[in-house]
Amino acid sequence: MTLALTEEHLALAESVRGWAGPTAPAPVVRSAVDAGDHGAALYRDTLRPGLAAQGLLGLHLPEALGGQGAGLPELAVAAEELARAMVPGAFLPTVLAGAVLASAIDEAGGAGTSDLESLVKELAAGTLTAAVGLGPGLSAAPGDGGGLVIDGTCGPVTGAGLADLLILPAGQGEARAWLAVDAGDVTLTPLDSMDLTRPVARVSLSKVPVPAGRVLSGLPHGLVPGLAATLFAAEACGIAAWAVDTAASYAKIRHQFGRPIGQFQAVKHRCAWMLTASEQAAAVAWDAARAWAEPAATQPAGDGGREFAAGAAATVAIDAAVTCAHECIQVLGGIGYTWEHDAHLYYRRALSLRALAGTSAAWAGEVARLALGGSTRSLAVELPEEAAAVRAGVTEELAAIAAAPKAGQARLLADGGWVTPHLPAPWGRDASPLEQLVIAEELRAAGLRPPGLGIGAWVVPALVQYGTTEQQQRFLPDTLSGATVWCQLFSEPGAGSDLASLSTRAIKVDGGWRLSGQKVWTSLAKHAAWAICIARTDPDAPRHDGISYFLVDMASPGITVRPLKEMTGDSLFNEVFIDDVFVPGDLVVGEVNGGWKVARTTLANERVSLSQSWTFGCGAADLLEVVAGLPEPPDAALLERTGHLVSEGHAIDLLGVRATLKRLSGTEPGATGSVRKVLGMRYAQRIAEECWALSGAEGAVYGARWSRAVLFTRALTIGGGTTDVQLNIIGERLLGLPRDPAPGS
Repeated sequence: MTLALTEEHLALAESVRGWAGPTAPAPVVRSAVDAGDHGAALYRDTLRPGLAAQGLLGLHLPEALGGQGAGLPELAVAAEELARAMVPGAFLPTVLAGAVLASAIDEAGGAGTSDLESLVKELAAGTLTAAVGLGPGLSAAPGDGGGLVIDGTCGPVTGAGLADLLILPAGQGEARAWLAVDAGDVTLTPLDSMDLTRPVARVSLSKVPVPAGRVLSGLPHGLVPGLAATLFAAEACGIAAWAVDTAASYAKIRHQFGRPIGQFQAVKHRCAWMLTASEQAAAVAWDAARAWAEPAATQPAGDGGREFAAGAAATVAIDAAVTCAHECIQVLGGIGYTWEHDAHLYYRRALSLRALAGTSAAWAGEVARLALGGSTRSLAVELPEEAAAVRAGVTEELAAIAAAPKAGQARLLADGGWVTPHLPAPWGRDASPLEQLVIAEELRAAGLRPPGLGIGAWVVPALVQYGTTEQQQRFLPDTLSGATVWCQLFSEPGAGSDLASLSTRAIKVDGGWRLSGQKVWTSLAKHAAWAICIARTDPDAPRHDGISYFLVDMASPGITVRPLKEMTGDSLFNEVFIDDVFVPGDLVVGEVNGGWKVARTTLANERVSLSQSWTFGCGAADLLEVVAGLPEPPDAALLERTGHLVSEGHAIDLLGVRATLKRLSGTEPGATGSVRKVLGMRYAQRIAEECWALSGAEGAVYGARWSRAVLFTRALTIGGGTTDVQLNIIGERLLGLPRDPAPGS
């Protein structure tokens, strides 16, 4: 729930938090609210000098312009933390104005920009405060010496009441000009601000001449709204994070019906959904900040990255702030609806951001238009310089395998540890996160495709961690080469998500064990040579302690496989009946009665695998293909729905990118696994539903692609841990909410 990825960004966030906490604690913010000036006096007298002294007002600006020489990603980190602390005043509009002016100077190549350069230096030093108008209402006519004459009224403009300088638009569309106007040349009409910590005003100009040096020529179309959306999204992340923390903290201590309300699944799931929204917000806001930090000339051809990223951020992140603030109030209950609680300040700030940035419908429509036109955002991860040293050796070894006969390549990849490079040798290569990424790139470059392990990908880590040397040598070589197909005998008719309640029994006999029971929802059971199976070996032990983990030969007498016909008409899953099946004692993995620990290793790897590949043929590209193929151009409603889905898919993809980059930088990946599973499975369902709806009457024909997909995707929120169980995991393990103690647990 933070934009910060690297150690440097985390340190910056901590520094900003360390300044904001003592400088603008809740009582100080409250005093500003009660003063009725929306924090104006507090900002001018205390906060603006402090922000300047911390270097935050010029954090993103070049050193030549009085700034700190960082960039927009660093500014976004600071904006998030200041919003989390609800710091009043005009920080956001001032730094936005600085970014716009710096861009104008850069576009002009420094020619004729001395006045603008002076303004930027004063903004960085804290001697000027600025605001940026985003709405229409001003007209421009030619003036003297290349200047313009401005007339009209625009607004509301956030922070205008505090501003010494205003950045305003005049004109429409591509012909719109941006101007730097002194506050003394305009008429401000203060308005009753929804955000009690930041004033808004309407701005009027009556034939005001603006000299050529104050006309921001050459700014790319969409730059100012894009920068605004990015910084608004960064603030939105701070609001969402505060709301999640506040709701979860309250749910731990508020007792009703004799227990903490966080034990109730409805409250737990509400908080968990808030966390997923906050994580998505952080992903898209971070990506927009890094996109706008990249010069337009360096972006790949056909990559409308900056506009697309800003649109996704404006669509996803700001809505997430509104939603999380609202849900926080709901968790707080009556206390959250009071004036005394700070929740309404955050809700008001979120609503103000949403109103000022423009509707999510409009932004989603723009995202859809960009995506349908082929302008999206590249998600390639730029590896650090040290990757070159790793790559040289990898390239040489893989080239030798690529030159070998194709029939033997799978075995060579397995023997070399290339299939699971993150595992220890000899089954892997003890590869660091950076080495894993290099290996993946070089495998693709060499045209080598590691064998698909299926269930084996979940078996291998368990055997590496808990298997005996004999078990490893017997099973791992053929598993890693794809020669051995596995299935998983875990779920039972009475033990699905609650796997520890399984009833399959294992009785000790001479030389091994006799297993009896029934398993269900077993994929590949008709084709698998071996199975991993958990069974109860001590019925008197606590339910997690009396379970053992077995390797079962699927050709053993007593095993019967019966295909299950699903709602699709297919039979991907099976029932497996185990009738007094003998399993040798040397095929117990780990300790007897210690199988739950081994099974958790398998389940963890199952969840990682599912969260890494979550579209199942139902992704944003599939939706865009359907929309582009419609006989009529999409209307505004369809563009809005499409843009929302494309933005959400982009956010889910970014969660994976951010997890990768966190591993590369040595920081904790955090919530990504379960969050991507929850979001991704639901997302695939929504894509299938939308595409099916767009197929019209053909949706009544089962053979059509989307008729099958809309049925198939119902399984995604059930398999691999149902959405409800995943939300419990998020609530309990990530937010620290109390578990509901079940009998016998």
